[in-house]
Amino acid sequence: MVLQKGMVTLVPKRDDLKKILIIGSGPIVIGQACEFDYSGSQACKALREEGYEVILVNSNPATIMTDPEMAHRTYIEPLTPEFLTKIIARERPDALLPTLGGQTGLNLAVFLSKDGVLDKYGVEIIGANAETIARAEDRKLFKDAMQEIGVAVPQSGIARSVEEAMEIGERIDFPLILRPAFTMGGSGGSIAYNIKELKEFAVKGIEASPIGEVLIEQSVMGWKEVEFEVLRDCEDNVVIVTSMENIDPMGIHTGDSIVVAPAQTLSASEYNHLVALSKKIIRKIDVSGGGANVQLGVNPDNGDVVVIEVNPRVSRSSALASKATGFPIAYVATKLAVGYRLDEVKNQITGRTSSFFEPALDYCVSKIPRFTFEKFRDAVPNLNTSMKSVGETMSIGRTFKESFQKGLRSLEIGRAGFGADGKDLKEFKEELKDIKQNLRIPTDKRIFYVKYALEKGMTVDEIHELSKIDSWFLDNMKEIIEIEKKLLGYRIGEDKTITLPYELLLEAKKAGFSDKQIAYIIGSHELAIREYRKSLGIKANFKLVDTCAGEFNCERPYYYSTYDAADENRISDRKKIIILGGGPNRIGQGIEFDYCCVHASFALREEGYESIMINSNPETVSTDYDTSDKLYFEPLTREDVLNIIEAEEPDGIIVQFGGQTPLSLAVPLEEVGVKILGTSPDSIDMAENRERFNDLLSELNLIKPENDTGTSPEEAKAIARRIGYPVLVRPSYVLGGRAMQIVYDEKELEFYMKTAVEASSDHPVLVEKFLEDAIEVDVDAVADGESVLIGGIMEHIEEAGIHSGDSACVMPPMSLTDETIQRIRENTNALAKALNVKGLMNIQYAVRNDVIYVLEVNPRASRTIPFISKAIRVPLAKIATKVMLGKTLKELGLTEEIHIEHVAVKEAVFPFNRFPGVDAILGPEMKSTGEVMGIDTSFGRAFAKSQLAAGEKLPLKGAVFISVKNHDKRSVIYIAKKLIDLGFSIVATKGTARVLRQNDVEVQEVFKLHEGRPHVIDLLKNGDINLIINTTSGRGAVGDDRQIRNYAVMHGIPLVTTISGASATVNGIENLLRRDFKVKTIQEYHSLIQV
Repeated sequence: MVLQKGMVTLVPKRDDLKKILIIGSGPIVIGQACEFDYSGSQACKALREEGYEVILVNSNPATIMTDPEMAHRTYIEPLTPEFLTKIIARERPDALLPTLGGQTGLNLAVFLSKDGVLDKYGVEIIGANAETIARAEDRKLFKDAMQEIGVAVPQSGIARSVEEAMEIGERIDFPLILRPAFTMGGSGGSIAYNIKELKEFAVKGIEASPIGEVLIEQSVMGWKEVEFEVLRDCEDNVVIVTSMENIDPMGIHTGDSIVVAPAQTLSASEYNHLVALSKKIIRKIDVSGGGANVQLGVNPDNGDVVVIEVNPRVSRSSALASKATGFPIAYVATKLAVGYRLDEVKNQITGRTSSFFEPALDYCVSKIPRFTFEKFRDAVPNLNTSMKSVGETMSIGRTFKESFQKGLRSLEIGRAGFGADGKDLKEFKEELKDIKQNLRIPTDKRIFYVKYALEKGMTVDEIHELSKIDSWFLDNMKEIIEIEKKLLGYRIGEDKTITLPYELLLEAKKAGFSDKQIAYIIGSHELAIREYRKSLGIKANFKLVDTCAGEFNCERPYYYSTYDAADENRISDRKKIIILGGGPNRIGQGIEFDYCCVHASFALREEGYESIMINSNPETVSTDYDTSDKLYFEPLTREDVLNIIEAEEPDGIIVQFGGQTPLSLAVPLEEVGVKILGTSPDSIDMAENRERFNDLLSELNLIKPENDTGTSPEEAKAIARRIGYPVLVRPSYVLGGRAMQIVYDEKELEFYMKTAVEASSDHPVLVEKFLEDAIEVDVDAVADGESVLIGGIMEHIEEAGIHSGDSACVMPPMSLTDETIQRIRENTNALAKALNVKGLMNIQYAVRNDVIYVLEVNPRASRTIPFISKAIRVPLAKIATKVMLGKTLKELGLTEEIHIEHVAVKEAVFPFNRFPGVDAILGPEMKSTGEVMGIDTSFGRAFAKSQLAAGEKLPLKGAVFISVKNHDKRSVIYIAKKLIDLGFSIVATKGTARVLRQNDVEVQEVFKLHEGRPHVIDLLKNGDINLIINTTSGRGAVGDDRQIRNYAVMHGIPLVTTISGASATVNGIENLLRRDFKVKTIQEYHSLIQV
């Protein structure tokens, strides 16, 4: 029914739809991160507001969207066509909304449509129909559509075989860009400069594409890249949410580029032309009821424009655009998907205008990617069309200079801004030829090489010619350096007096200089600069992000700091608590910590406090406009946090939920009188300080592996001889497994000391006895100073030595005795009380020969908190927040440990396929980017689900290649026999084959790489190997085994690198062969828990 109101036709929401299924994006991987938790959460809210029954499927437990309160029915199941079909058959939804789940959601919708599943069960795709998705994602259909409307695309061809790729290469000049169809983050993409590379990269691209198709197109490297976020409703109304301009030129994936919003270097006529093209494109693609991201290339020499691609869904850039403007794109797109017009959807920020408007920005936003190449030391850090960053930070300023410098200091890489912080390579006399090379071939450090080039006297034109960065941005960077030179003229003397003129200090702050930078430049200290500028009346003001540049009095704005405007902050007189977020995602500190911060905000609201969030990550739910009562989009540094504390005067601050970033601020903040809620910084120090911690364990009669610190290679070797090899070595000043390694003899230790660390009295090396064959156990608990609630005891599936973030784990434990579990409970209670923990605590144990060793205690949130919370139905982070506010566990009704009847498995997901040549062997340094959860009534089924969810295509038949270290040869015999019982054949190299034959296992022997042909790589290339079990120890990993692992990773062959993981894999395969998997909602599992 169409209602008339005056001259306006009002279209009601779709009342023919009752039940809608949302597909999530799965685990955090490079190219698809936590921005889809933000978008999925908004979609759930938007649909529930309209009275729809919401069904959600996602495999990632570390998300807010999979909390049981978000959707009516939540399936934490593998995101595969098979499992989606089971869920659809069980739920019978009316519609499927795939556009909030990234590339994963789109691909699944296409596969379900092609397989006839949606037609069979009468399910309609909304947001973007199958034809729209195909028109955008299928490279040939997209090219044809653009040509029909006269929009230029780079000269190109479609290849489904290497032969077709070579034919295209003969027609188009090199270099060539290869873009596999239906992939994300440039996965499988590459740049080919010659015929040999084209042949090699075509094979990889075709393998990477789910439909075996790759677009090979003319290179437009060096062109300007501009993106537009566009929304279109069912009545053909279109809005441009914002423009975004990449500082880096075409040739670098947009996810790896520094991006600014709005675009800074376009003329009015250029901008209007690109807007018109974007509207024309979205109409041709026919996104009618949702959003799209349009990527355009602009030739800086003549203004020619080509369209690069269109994403007919909420994308990574959508999250940035949403947070940059205040326009909740995912929320609005969901409303449009169910039939609303733009003018009928309320602007959630202003609370009084519609969404049929284009946001006005009176500020500049910078997005800067976060890389973790240090975790992959063999990786080449060059940037190209395949995305490699694992996270990003967003900053806001009145000018580009201000937002740019704020963004750099938000990255958590030890930089205080655009140099001038003691970390510049000029301190090491960087050669001009090296600087030029780093401008030509961009790396993660490229932007700092721009600074070095300017300081070496290179002109803006010279730098532009090498880097292709627009001269406007280079001019701004040069102006930052010129301000630095002015500040150098006021270095303090022996009397330590600061003489900076008011005008110069204000100019520096307006240009984004941090107090730490200014202190370094003039030879002072950060807090001294802070006090000096405050004495001059120079302080941070706070401006609104309100979508309308102050035209309306907004209901839900958020804030950024600046030194170039009047203060617009609205300070309440309510009791209030500040939560420090986790900053940009990176390996070791990911979405799990944002999950905890969000739950802290929910708890504060329930307890009547004003919740104030400080974070710089645009991808997260914590930076949604409606998660907290108030949001500051700011760097997590002492200076920036103190600015907010002075303005808000909170009743306390929560630092234990955002990972290491806020924890590192606990002591500096406490030193200036800030009240830290929960476990005291002194208790945190007691857990992290090796000597204090060892003394505590002695008092409690608890056991830790023998260890000591050395300040030189000689001392480290002496300790290792005394303790006995193997030993675990790491820098004692580094957390999170960085540079941690197991060494098996003195030769390996010498190599480690030469290549991994530089030991000194300031930087000692910890040498600890490594417990071979131990079982590692993780425990998460909440304590209130008196009582302790154990949330979960998790047994690692991989043996000791694998970082806890990389190991699969299971709860309840599968192999620990009741007596051992009880002793672990007692040890946990004793440690929580001794440390006076108030809030969350994670303890890592190792169990060997019935002896329980304490490895580590972290009185803070851990990355397993979301997993356990989903498994036991108790939101541990929310409970911990209420404890920190003064509630007791007894008052909260939580005095007994929760016991579950189901089995939950957490599995890690790795980015090895993004880093060719990096060894896929696991160890004590964390390398995973995300996680999935398998949940069922038995371990075998739960583990199998976890592997499917992690993208491991476990084989059901074929040949298994086995090559294991001597220590594992006895254990692998049973595994090989079990595989044969399941119908597999066994292939092994000489040593392993001999042991298997001696134990009556039929095996085909194959050459090692240096022994002759055909060798194992030949078998892999011929498709004769379906699963690899390969364990190794020490630096022997660099030989044949490493080449085998690299080939497996790059070609999607399942690879298991621990013997315990192999045993679990065989168990999972056995369950897959039974084909008796059931799907059940998390709410159903929870209903069976007895409290």
